[in-house]
Amino acid sequence: MASLTKRAAGGDKMGPLQKHSLPRCQICGENNRDLLRQAALVRPAVSGLIQKEIGSWDDDGLICLNDLEKYRNKYVQSLLVTEKGELGTLEQEVLESLKDHEVLSRDPAADFETELTFGQRVADRVADFGGSWSFLFVFGFFLAAWMAVNSYLLITRPFDPYPYILLNLILSSLAAIQAPVIMMSQNRQEARDQLRAQHDFQINLKAELEIRQLHQKIDHMLSAQWERLVEIQQIQMELINELRSAK
Repeated sequence: MASLTKRAAGGDKMGPLQKHSLPRCQICGENNRDLLRQAALVRPAVSGLIQKEIGSWDDDGLICLNDLEKYRNKYVQSLLVTEKGELGTLEQEVLESLKDHEVLSRDPAADFETELTFGQRVADRVADFGGSWSFLFVFGFFLAAWMAVNSYLLITRPFDPYPYILLNLILSSLAAIQAPVIMMSQNRQEARDQLRAQHDFQINLKAELEIRQLHQKIDHMLSAQWERLVEIQQIQMELINELRSAK
């Protein structure tokens, strides 16, 4: 019966905290219990990287949160290098955000607007007004008034008689000035769209990496739980057999 009690209490397999009088991280030696986690919970991909780097790994040991986060980031970096080759600035920023647990979501348009100069802001306002119905109405009224004044109100001495040469000069000058201003605004809009696309790429890449890590973690946890259930079932079968033999 002593053996039954021992097995029922889980005496056949002692946990890491029971094996060591002073639990420590097997990598750096950290002994703060609040920072220690069981090494068996580390995903195989990360534990394989640790074993490859330090030369040893014990699933029954412990690992601190700092080393766990460090090797998780190394694993993600190696994953990106394998898939993409050399990492660029965008990938590095994503890795830093994963390392520091920062949020990448922000409004790129707001950041872009804060860097505009006064001339760029004026160009954007001119382009916005030039492509609106308000500009068409105002400019149409101006043309009608100009022709009415020079055709009917000033019949004797019009300052710009028909065919309105001065008006044609004003329109040509306006088109010559307005075209490059609108092109400058369009170039900034293209830069704004490119910044937004880069930001979307970073968010998508970070989400993909985190989802992949989450899938691996869940698969590892399910595998560990399945092994534990099989072990418990074996212990139960042994207990049943011992009870039968005792009768």
